[in-house]
Amino acid sequence: MNSEKAIRPTQNKSGFLRDVFVCSLGAFGGPEAHISVFLDVLVIKRRYLSEEDLIELVALCSILPGPTSSQTIVAVGYREGGPLLALLTMIVWALPAVVIMGALSFLGHLLGFLHVSTEVLRFIGPMAVGFIVLAAFRISKKVVIDRLTAVIMVIATIITLFIRDPWVFPLVLVLGGFVSVIASREKQLFTKISVQPPWFYLVVFALLAVFLLAATLAFDEKLVHLAESFYRYGYLVFGGGQVVVPVMYSELVEVQSYMTDREFLTGYGLVQGLPGPMFSFAAYAGGMAARGSSWPVQVIGAILGGIGIFLPGLLLIYFVFPFWTQLKQLKAVRIALQGIGAVAGGMIVAAAVILLRTSGFTLVNLAVTVFSILLLASRRVPAPLIVLLALGAGFLSTFA
Repeated sequence: MNSEKAIRPTQNKSGFLRDVFVCSLGAFGGPEAHISVFLDVLVIKRRYLSEEDLIELVALCSILPGPTSSQTIVAVGYREGGPLLALLTMIVWALPAVVIMGALSFLGHLLGFLHVSTEVLRFIGPMAVGFIVLAAFRISKKVVIDRLTAVIMVIATIITLFIRDPWVFPLVLVLGGFVSVIASREKQLFTKISVQPPWFYLVVFALLAVFLLAATLAFDEKLVHLAESFYRYGYLVFGGGQVVVPVMYSELVEVQSYMTDREFLTGYGLVQGLPGPMFSFAAYAGGMAARGSSWPVQVIGAILGGIGIFLPGLLLIYFVFPFWTQLKQLKAVRIALQGIGAVAGGMIVAAAVILLRTSGFTLVNLAVTVFSILLLASRRVPAPLIVLLALGAGFLSTFA
């Protein structure tokens, strides 16, 4: 992938956005499962980029703070059509889940009923495991190019399997790239290149953080505090929704008491059954936290949650992606990408193991996982249809 490809407008922006919407409808689970959907739709079926390109973007976005899968698909949008298409990609990808989760913050008296109905979603988890297992297999074949990358991937798998703290993921990725460069023993790793980072986006990113923090000190208003909180979640957390949710729980439930433990966990259970980014949970949390005044204020709270948590990741992609394509001209960076890609592959393998264990080793769950893998591997059944089949099976098993 070169810098010209990275900024060359695609001739069919509406077609690309339709494919992004398909990804949004079929992306259940965490970022690793989302990436398997990107692999199926954007790489294998539509060929917007290669598997190697996708792995590079996953590695890049794993290093950055923010929602990994959202930043990955936004980076693909930037690659295909620049900043405008990247923005539209984020909207199409995140808006459906954000709207639904924001609306659910108004349905407090029905959440009990909806929580019971989540039994209909009992096969979504095992299905998502099938997605990630197949993705782990496909990506492992690409990233293991020699003995060193095989060793790096195995070590990364073991480390990220047993150490799930957010800091470990960017650290292991950086170490993987460093080991790859040192082991190569190549000469002339660094040559002079012309680098012109778009500093404007980084300045906007930093100014917003400072401005919102200052606003909380100047104004004791709940909406101001919510705006700062969700923006801060967006730039301090590495990984997917599973990582940011504990941070939200600590502040919104335990410290600020904006909602009860049960209300928070009910929303988290509901978002598990929705396609799209798990960061959309912020719209629910923002709406619930802004209750008690009037419905417009609650709407604003949901909007602040949805926009605030995604905005830092979007700005960082705007800044880093063009700079990233220029940096890749360096031999050292190209070599480092081999190790980073192997680490990313190991992280996905570890996620597959964890999801398989979490899903439960029951005969029914394993059957659903295997069936999902077979349907995906056939490349004849689209991901949304597989999701509908899982939902239908859950409905029949619940009400039969």
